[in-house]
Amino acid sequence: MTACRVATVLTHQRPSQTAAALGALREAARQNGVTLRFDQEETRKHGLRENSGLELGVPLSDDVDLCVVLGGDGTILSALRRYAGTSVPVFGVNFGEIGFLATIDPDEVGEGFRRAFAGDFEVLTLPALALEGPDGDHAAINDVSFHRRPGERVAQLTYVVEGEEVGSVRCDGLVLATPAGSTGYNLANGGPVLAWGVEGYVVSFIAPHSLTARALVVAPEDVLEVHNRSRGAVDLSVDGRPAGCLEAGDGVKARFVREAADLAQVPGSTFYRRLREKFGRLAS
Repeated sequence: MTACRVATVLTHQRPSQTAAALGALREAARQNGVTLRFDQEETRKHGLRENSGLELGVPLSDDVDLCVVLGGDGTILSALRRYAGTSVPVFGVNFGEIGFLATIDPDEVGEGFRRAFAGDFEVLTLPALALEGPDGDHAAINDVSFHRRPGERVAQLTYVVEGEEVGSVRCDGLVLATPAGSTGYNLANGGPVLAWGVEGYVVSFIAPHSLTARALVVAPEDVLEVHNRSRGAVDLSVDGRPAGCLEAGDGVKARFVREAADLAQVPGSTFYRRLREKFGRLAS
């Protein structure tokens, strides 16, 4: 990668936690001649004032070399969705509980920011799921989930692959996950972990009322449909955020997109190392 000249900065909603790292970022930018851009929300959140090397209150734009994120996986996912298709790498510093998508931890920012601005990192292009539904289109880097509403009856969800009905399951919900998202909600459901680089996506169930419901890995070229056969609506979430609902009788289509967003990784920050460090060793 070439050296960075302009970088967007995005942070989570607890500015007191990221204050020290933001100071280190500003110092590293000053030393490396990098301009940092902050939109109106970030400018307000951190109480920033006009200074050399800062562009404040400006809209997010694609004409940057890098997006630096100080936050958890949710904030990193927001950045990946924003810069999907732009070739702008997202460099994440973990200020969340797990931080599976982050490439460094807060105690590594000194060397980490130097590498980031020097372009001394690898880029992993992550896939996504493109979702077509009655309320419009969505793109998910991690996962799409369907949930029965609190207090409502158990949902009845049917899934169809390439026109063939695979199953119809009474359950609390269903999750479609990319390889990057397979270590999230899907993992909690007992679904399989897909290593980064695997082409395909997972269907798994939330509290299925069946002894035979099993997770399924769908081939990358296959289109999957989810139909709501419940009496009422089920809620829809994209990357953990509310995205509407699926009314009774409605359905959505999901497609695998091979190249969607670029995640920056310092050398040695592999999927398997992340898996071991974030979730513990698979065997003792």
